[in-house]
Amino acid sequence: MEWTNDIFYFLGGAFLANAVPHLVSGVMGRPFQSPFAKPPGQGLSSSTVNVLWGFANLAVGYVLIGRIGSFNLHANEDVVALGLGILLISVLSARLFGRFHGGNSPGAS
Repeated sequence: MEWTNDIFYFLGGAFLANAVPHLVSGVMGRPFQSPFAKPPGQGLSSSTVNVLWGFANLAVGYVLIGRIGSFNLHANEDVVALGLGILLISVLSARLFGRFHGGNSPGAS
């Protein structure tokens, strides 16, 4: 297994995890932060923008995991790389967006 594939799987996991809040908020008809808001990542984007952004993240995640290398769900190395990408972006998102949606602030424990 090439280590470069692990990087792609890690990034693919991050893109897949990032797709979730955007797609869920968009489908629920709720505005949510996106890179297209003003200011980026802090202001709210429309539900339609979030559905489109979530779908784009989903597509990139698919390409990184399903089309680069040969991801094997039974290979620990592949699954760990994917899982770490999901975990990292999820924790970072919780810390960043928690202050906007009633979660923990970045300095809270």
